[in-house]
Amino acid sequence: MNSLNTEAFTLFGQHILWSDMIGNILGLIALALGWRRNLWSWPVQFASGLILFGAFYGHLTGSAGKQAVVMVVAAYGWWQWNRNKGQSDDGHIAPRFASWAERASMIGAAAVGTVAVALLFKAYPTLSWDPWPDAYIFVGTVVAMYAQARGMVEFWFAWLLVDLVGVPLNFANGYAFSGFVYVIYGALVLWGMRDWWLRSRESARPVMEGASA
Repeated sequence: MNSLNTEAFTLFGQHILWSDMIGNILGLIALALGWRRNLWSWPVQFASGLILFGAFYGHLTGSAGKQAVVMVVAAYGWWQWNRNKGQSDDGHIAPRFASWAERASMIGAAAVGTVAVALLFKAYPTLSWDPWPDAYIFVGTVVAMYAQARGMVEFWFAWLLVDLVGVPLNFANGYAFSGFVYVIYGALVLWGMRDWWLRSRESARPVMEGASA
């Protein structure tokens, strides 16, 4: 893993690490597969999390912790999507909007979790240089991936909110490739959000009696 933390090249004066580059390229692939509701999104996310964990460990503890959570939730997502595949006509999971109760639960968990993790980071300063942004990213990623595992359209909104903090934090701490690649992430998130939104409406549309399947 140490060899992956060496410099690959310099871009616009920013030093690009192999681990940062490879991990984020895998993350892009995983997001694209998630957009297509492909089961292999989860193993690719696991691999991305493993590589980025090595990149961040010892420098951005909150971000490293986020990647550890990514790997755990990726395993959960693989299990969930395996259980629920075949719900739609194309054999994949059927996207849906969360209920108001589910939205309230996720917002509440995100708020309480962010405060709790930030206070932990502040109590142990060696864990994070930026307790509040790190905590926000850490908890926001958990919520986003949980929503994705459950097939909720809201997971795309959650990723956008995480990226609003994650992008400048990556640039500020020298992980330039992470910042650059999130421009592409943003486009994929918007396209994926539109696709899942439309598919969720199709899944919710009742079939008229006597109509062909």
